[in-house]
Amino acid sequence: MSSTHPIRLDLADLQGLVPRSYGREAFPRGRALLLHVTEAALARRRLDQLRRRVTTAAPWAGSGHDRDGGASGGEGAGTAGSAAVSRPRVTLNLAFTHRGLEALEVPARTLRAMPEPFQQGMLSRSAMLQDDPSLWDPIWRAEQQHPDQAVHILVLLHGAGGADRRPGSWDPGPLEAVTDELLAWCGDGRHGLRLLSGHRGPNPHYQEFGALEEPDPAGGWRYSRKEHFGFDDGIGDPVFEGQHPDEQMAERVVGQGRRSAAGRWSPLATGEFLLGYPDESRELPAAATPQEFSRSGTFLVYRKLHQNVRAFDEVIATEARSYGRLHGLAAEPARQTLRAKMVGRWPDGVPLVHAPTHAAWLEFQRRWQQCRDLGDPLALQAFEQQFVAFTYAAADPDGARCPFGAHIRRSNPRDMLDPALPEPGQLSDPQALAAARARASTVLNDRRRLLRRGAPYGQAIGADHAGEDADEERGMVFMALCANIFRQFEFVQQQWIQYGLDFDAGNDSCPIAGNHGEGARFVIPADPRSEQSPFICSGLRSFVETRGGAYFFLPSLTALRLITQGLIDPT
Repeated sequence: MSSTHPIRLDLADLQGLVPRSYGREAFPRGRALLLHVTEAALARRRLDQLRRRVTTAAPWAGSGHDRDGGASGGEGAGTAGSAAVSRPRVTLNLAFTHRGLEALEVPARTLRAMPEPFQQGMLSRSAMLQDDPSLWDPIWRAEQQHPDQAVHILVLLHGAGGADRRPGSWDPGPLEAVTDELLAWCGDGRHGLRLLSGHRGPNPHYQEFGALEEPDPAGGWRYSRKEHFGFDDGIGDPVFEGQHPDEQMAERVVGQGRRSAAGRWSPLATGEFLLGYPDESRELPAAATPQEFSRSGTFLVYRKLHQNVRAFDEVIATEARSYGRLHGLAAEPARQTLRAKMVGRWPDGVPLVHAPTHAAWLEFQRRWQQCRDLGDPLALQAFEQQFVAFTYAAADPDGARCPFGAHIRRSNPRDMLDPALPEPGQLSDPQALAAARARASTVLNDRRRLLRRGAPYGQAIGADHAGEDADEERGMVFMALCANIFRQFEFVQQQWIQYGLDFDAGNDSCPIAGNHGEGARFVIPADPRSEQSPFICSGLRSFVETRGGAYFFLPSLTALRLITQGLIDPT
C-alpha cells in the first residue's frame, strides 16, 4: 500500500535509467558493453572516472513527454533543489553482477545479504526460467567453462536523436566516440577492466539495439514504437510515488498505478522498484548493508530475446483461415484479429477491452483521428488515456474481449486476480456479481510490476520475408527494473508466462513469449451470450527464445562512489 507521506527522490543520486525510458525520449540507438574485472584496485580507479559521467535522473532543461512515456526529462519526481541540467548527447549507466561486486572487493558481509537470485545469477536459474543456455550467445555462457570470462559490469549507452523522430536527425558520431573511448580503455585489460567479446550480430564487442524504422506518412522514414512482430511496445509502464511531480501524477497514475476497491488510482509504492523505500506491504525491501549502499538502487534484469518473425507470421496465416471462416471475416481482418487476440492489443496499441473486433478497432481509429484533427490537447490526452485506462474484472470477466491467455493479460493481469473476487457460482444475483467485479482492485498484481527499459535489436524485415533466416539477429533487448527479482520478474516469467493455471489455461503458456512444444495451443473464448464455440489456435511454435542475460545491481550515485573508492563498511 502506498505511503501516506509524499516520497521525494534525490534525483541527482538516482541513475537516469530508473525514471526514464530513453528510447521514448528520442534516444533511438543504444549499446550494451560487458566488462570483466582483471584487477580490483585498477578497475575501481577507472570506474571512479567513469562514475562522474553517469547520467542521473536530474531534470533536463526544456523536455516534454508523450503518450507512452515514463518520466520525461525533468519530470522524474520534481524534488525541491533538483536543478535542471543540459540534455546529454549520450547517456551512460552502470550496473554490476554479484560476481562483479565480488571482483571489485565489495565486503563479503555486504554481498551475503543480497538476494539469493542475484547471488546465483540468471544462468544458474535457467531451468526455473525455462531457458536453454545452449542457445545463448557465447558471451553469456562462457563463464561456465572459463571463470575469467564472467560478466561483471554492464555499461549501457544511449545516443540522442532529433525530436522529429526521423532517422536522418540522428548523429551517430557522439555514440561512436564514447564507444571507441570505452573500447580503448578496456580493450586489453591494462586498466583493470577487460571488454568481453562474443555477442552475435554485426559487432562481437557490444550488443546494439534501438528503434526500428517505418514509413513516415509525410514521406521518407521515421523511428517507430514497434517491435519486430509489428506491435507498439512499452505501453502502460507502472507509475510509482515520487516518479513525477504532484501536478502530473493525477494524469499518469490512471491505468498505470494501483487501483483501489473504490476505483481510485494512485501511484505504486516506491519500494516496489527502489531499495530503501517502503513497498506495497509498507515494509522496506530486503537489502544489503550499509544503508547507503542499497538505498535508491534497484535490480536490472537483462535478457536478449530472439524473435522468430517468420514462424509467427506463418502460424498466424495458417490459423487465420480457420478463424476467418468461423467468424465470417475476410483474410486480412481475420489475420489482424488473431494477432490482436494473442497479444491483447491491436498493432497501434489500442486494447481489445475497448475495441474487441476488427470493426470496433477501425471505429476507434476513426474517433482517434477525429480527436487529433480537433487540435485540443486536453481532449486528445483524455482520449489516449484509454490505451492504459482499463480493467478486466468488470469489463471483460469472461475473456470474450481480451482472452485470458493473451500476452498483456498474463504479464499485467490488472484487477482480474483480486483475491476478493467471488468464485464462479458464488453469487447468483447478476447485480451483486457486477457490483463485486466493479470493486475489484489490483492488490495482487501490484506486487508483480516491472519497469521496462528495453528496445528491439536487428533490422526490421519486409512483409514477404524475402531472404529471412530464422536465426538472423532480430529480437528484443529486454531490460526490467524491480526491487525483488524473485517476487517480480521470476514470478511473472515462470508462473504467468510459462504456466497458465492462474488464467484457467492449465499448462498452456503465453502465446507470444512462452515455450511451445508439440501440441501447444491458445484458446480464444467465445462470448457466452453468443452461440459460437471457442477457437483453439493450435500448432504454436516458440516465437521467442532467450539468447542470454544476467541479473545486475543498478546502484545509486552514492553507492557507485562507495564501490569505486573502496569505502563500503558493512558494520
